[in-house]
Amino acid sequence: MRITRIAASKLAMTVVAATVTMTLLPATVATAQPEAGSVVGVEALSAAATLPGSARAERLLYRSTTVGDQPTTTSAAVYFPPGAAPEGGWPVIAWAHGTVGLGDDCAYSVAGPGAVERDWAYLSTWLRQGYAIVAADYAGLGGPGEHPYLNGIVEAHNVVDAVRAATDRYTDLSTKWVVVGQSQGGGAAVFTARYATEFGGPDLDYRGAVGTGVPAYIEDVLQLLGPGMPPIALSSHLSAYVLYILNGLRTTFPDLDIEGLLTDSGRTWLDRAQTTCIGPLGDELSDAKPSLGSMFARPLSSIPNLHGLLSSYMGLPESGYDRPLFLGQGLRDTDVVTPETLRFAAVLVANGEPVTVRTYPTDHNAAVNASLVDSLPFVQSLFA
Repeated sequence: MRITRIAASKLAMTVVAATVTMTLLPATVATAQPEAGSVVGVEALSAAATLPGSARAERLLYRSTTVGDQPTTTSAAVYFPPGAAPEGGWPVIAWAHGTVGLGDDCAYSVAGPGAVERDWAYLSTWLRQGYAIVAADYAGLGGPGEHPYLNGIVEAHNVVDAVRAATDRYTDLSTKWVVVGQSQGGGAAVFTARYATEFGGPDLDYRGAVGTGVPAYIEDVLQLLGPGMPPIALSSHLSAYVLYILNGLRTTFPDLDIEGLLTDSGRTWLDRAQTTCIGPLGDELSDAKPSLGSMFARPLSSIPNLHGLLSSYMGLPESGYDRPLFLGQGLRDTDVVTPETLRFAAVLVANGEPVTVRTYPTDHNAAVNASLVDSLPFVQSLFA
């Protein structure tokens, strides 16, 4: 039954996307497309995707942007705190979630978070503080097309457009908002922080951002991928992240012929990653223990101007932030390259950006909740 509901939702969203982009007037004159942030549907959330403690929760379908600035339809979960909204409406936390996978049944608003205990504890804390939460799925997750994993500009558009759609739909939401994200979502929060004012325009009152477990300078590390890598099995999550990144590159830059760089084994794993959520994919990789080197027939660096291409795709902006940014990092985090994340924070400080940096003696998963002691008052000051 769950697969049937997901397939039905996918079909409905595809029909919506096709309708708004392909409906024709006489001859060949196309109708105007709905603007980014326009609501095109509302659905009930599954129990798995409903935040405990929320007084009301719904799934929004809305228009946004994907690869190549192309319009698309995507989705978001919206959670309301209990009680009556304050004057001016509930202030909004835009939640940028971590890696869940690439398949439609992995979408946050369909299956809920992969790290349920971690994320529900975190989001419930914000809810109890009187914030409504708008959790974007990102383009291609639970909607038409493929998800361009770690494409920061696309994710920023999706987060901003989710806030616009929610505040237009619900009159008890304030236009005052911040973005908060972890892991993949930490990077999405940083990109959103850089472009929120530009993408949101005067109708939204963006106040600042929180990012934890932010993956920084991944473009530097990816240049080392190839058949010459030592034949050792990395952690299953790291291998899954690489496969998701390769899928994201394939989606964003189809002319690169990513498959042509891979062995038969690599192509099999790449296709598997395209539809498999992070938990099951990690389990499969843990059982099979393939080395990354065995997946490559040629080095990734054989792509011309690889570093420039990767930087344009996932390189975190080092300047141009117009609102305060909080970065929290676990010092025992091995899911991201912690020294690179701290390097990014140092670059922002050196560039005079409005950044606050805190570290915690935790791993990747624990940092998000450990940061609350600092990020809660940080966000409260933004709304004050």
